[in-house]
Amino acid sequence: MTYPLPTAALASLLLLLAPAHALAEDPLPGASVEPLLTLARENNPDYASMRFEAQAATERITPAGALMDPKFRVEWMDITQGGEQNPSLSPGNVGSVKYTWMQDLPWFGKRGLKREVAQLEAQASDGKARGSWAELEARLKTVQAQRDYLQRNRVLTEDILGLMRRLEQVAQARYAGGLAMQQDAIRAQVEQTGMRAELLALQAERSQMDAQLNALLARGVSEPLAVPDGPRALPAPERLDVAVLTERLRQRNPQLASEAARLQAAGKSKALTWLNRYPDVTVSLSPTQKQSGVSEWSVMLEFNIPLQQDSRRAQEREAQAMLSAAQARNEALGFQLQAELSQNLAALPAASRTEALVTGSLLPQAELGLQSALASYENGKLDFASLIDAERQLRQAQQSRIKARLDAQMRLAEIEKLIGEDL
Repeated sequence: MTYPLPTAALASLLLLLAPAHALAEDPLPGASVEPLLTLARENNPDYASMRFEAQAATERITPAGALMDPKFRVEWMDITQGGEQNPSLSPGNVGSVKYTWMQDLPWFGKRGLKREVAQLEAQASDGKARGSWAELEARLKTVQAQRDYLQRNRVLTEDILGLMRRLEQVAQARYAGGLAMQQDAIRAQVEQTGMRAELLALQAERSQMDAQLNALLARGVSEPLAVPDGPRALPAPERLDVAVLTERLRQRNPQLASEAARLQAAGKSKALTWLNRYPDVTVSLSPTQKQSGVSEWSVMLEFNIPLQQDSRRAQEREAQAMLSAAQARNEALGFQLQAELSQNLAALPAASRTEALVTGSLLPQAELGLQSALASYENGKLDFASLIDAERQLRQAQQSRIKARLDAQMRLAEIEKLIGEDL
């Protein structure tokens, strides 16, 4: 005799037998910033190219300080034995064979300076790669904030559109009762048409933002994205101290780190150019074979004579000019980044205060104004144009709050890019 399985047991059995991919699917990216950053770090081709360039610069360090490959030379002397035989290259059938091993040796200190220059250039490339990531991270945060702004605007416009439908119904009812003109209902319909056009424009702009985000993630431009779940939390006011963040900018900004490494590399290059006043050396060892044995040995020392003084002085002036340019560039970048940090630090609290003011004062006033205007219109004490004005004031207040949130998020992204880390 068989017994039916309980419903709960049957459901558990089906879950166990279901394929793994059917139980849990990867969620769509786009709900929050953190998964987007992970995807971009793994997939963005621009950032990948910067990382590979930094890796290539690191690989240049070892060969930069290495000796040049030695040279080997073979010289056959008297290959015809004074004309007594046909030419031959066999060591036993020629007058003598001279073997020479040669090694070029740069002047003392040149190899070390070349290695240090390569190391500093690798640091500059690494700073450039980190700067590329900071730029990409800021763009991702900004695009995500804009997507959230458009989403909230769409929801707001749909809510106002629903309100306008209700106002149209009120106007139609008053017109049917002979208490209002038909123009009121027509005006409500015109407002609705304008809002539907705004919804279409918001959808088009949202599609553009989604395409930008997918491009940053190296995904197809039409790939689906999740709806943003809201803006990131803003840092507490005490974490926005100008002096503290300026110091963090000096220590962690990747652009400053890259320029500082280039400045040091320019100084090392100048010192290396000055060492070109001294000659490089070539040494060689040469055994000479006659018949079947080595009959003599010779040692050679060769060095170049730095006589082209005009050329070398021009190279030294060039190195000094490059060093001065690097110093000026580093100083200018420092002032520019500090100015940008100060501007964003001033704008972020302003945006937060604007949002607080709209939320705590302007928005409640606009809501009360609309409720009062609607009641007055229904009682015949207010015309429809004034009611529409009250609706628009409410909508502007809500849009001002959304815009203030977007401004705060964009300022926060810029500050984090400048200091090289999240707040």
